[in-house]
Amino acid sequence: MQGKEPKIHTLAVGMPKELQYGEGKTLTTGIHKKETKEVYLAFEGFERDDVADKKNHGGVDRAVCLYPIEHYQKWELELGKVLPVAAFGENLTVENMHEADVCIGDIYKVGDAVIQITQGRVPCSTIDKHVNANTLLKRVIETGFTGYLGRVLKEGIVRSNSPIQLLQKHPAAISILFCNETYFNNVDPVAMEKIQSVDELALDWKQKLTKRIRRLTN
Repeated sequence: MQGKEPKIHTLAVGMPKELQYGEGKTLTTGIHKKETKEVYLAFEGFERDDVADKKNHGGVDRAVCLYPIEHYQKWELELGKVLPVAAFGENLTVENMHEADVCIGDIYKVGDAVIQITQGRVPCSTIDKHVNANTLLKRVIETGFTGYLGRVLKEGIVRSNSPIQLLQKHPAAISILFCNETYFNNVDPVAMEKIQSVDELALDWKQKLTKRIRRLTN
């Protein structure tokens, strides 16, 4: 995806609501998103958008969720079904922004707003429940195709046809894919320290990696 201009494929927002799954089970989640033409992006996230699980989702380090559209075809082939819009609960389904090319600390102008990439997305079982599949979560983690999260450096309006412009590539060049492989394999303290050394990394990941490094090296 390097060399191609990144752009928005879908802009989507949504408030938490009840999700029915399995046999009569329910869950309150913010994974349901609907396409919108225009929405304001504040430091806490998009207007008309929120998460239900405040411990594991949301916050200023995780204000924006992005997911590459290129993965959809792969998952649809594997699952044998068409996925819904913003199937992974992302606000921005993006083109030409693969996890292998997007790095922690990269800064992008999106419409009138400016965001900075902070961490890989840590998916949960809600993804499987949302799309009625029992293998997607496992495969997302195996491939590292999780999508990623960002903080807002400048508030502003984002439109569905807004351009995305890379303003600054972080000099450490630590990709989301490298972070995901390290995070989910959980065996390489040197790689963890490399990721942790990036100041722009989300606080939650810094704290989790600190605990893991101690566990692996003590």
